[in-house]
Amino acid sequence: MAEKGLLLVLSGPSGVGKGTVKSAIVKNKVFPFEYSVSMTTRKPRPGEINGKDYYFVTQERFKQAISQNELLEYNQYVNNFYGTPKAPVKKMLDEGKDVLLEIDVNGAKKVRKQMPDGVFIFLTPPDLHTLHTRLENRGTESEDVIMGRIKQARQEILVMQDYDYAVVNDTVANAVDHIKAIVEAEHVSVKRVIDTYRKMVKED
Repeated sequence: MAEKGLLLVLSGPSGVGKGTVKSAIVKNKVFPFEYSVSMTTRKPRPGEINGKDYYFVTQERFKQAISQNELLEYNQYVNNFYGTPKAPVKKMLDEGKDVLLEIDVNGAKKVRKQMPDGVFIFLTPPDLHTLHTRLENRGTESEDVIMGRIKQARQEILVMQDYDYAVVNDTVANAVDHIKAIVEAEHVSVKRVIDTYRKMVKED
């Protein structure tokens, strides 16, 4: 029987670089993992494939998924819903595959309630000045919006206490190295392998 995979939850304040770090892990093949496909009510963009980029569903189907507890977490953005289906994640974990979720802190809190044995990694900026600069360099938001995000980040950073690990994103390379070390350590932690050895002892 395959060792159960790790549920890796990467989270942190807006603008901290979650997507960039995740992309670097994928590009450099730092460690193997499956990326969860989200469910959404928004319309597909040109080239997007149902089941690969997103599961594209109606508002009615999404609300049904909520009521039937089929989602690990969900949020609403600009009149559209986005969420993480529970069944595909559990299937991949049972097959021994690691699964990576890159989500905001509210989503991570919901996932923690349903899957407390996950590995929760909080990505944090070196300081708030650096976060402000990164948001500014995006060039997509006004100064008022940026300041609102900084204010929100001050509150979100305090929820770090609910995570297992804190990784400073001073450089993407350093953050990736730390996350790789966390994954390697978790795979050999006693709490994750003890059942295998208990079974071995009984069979012997």
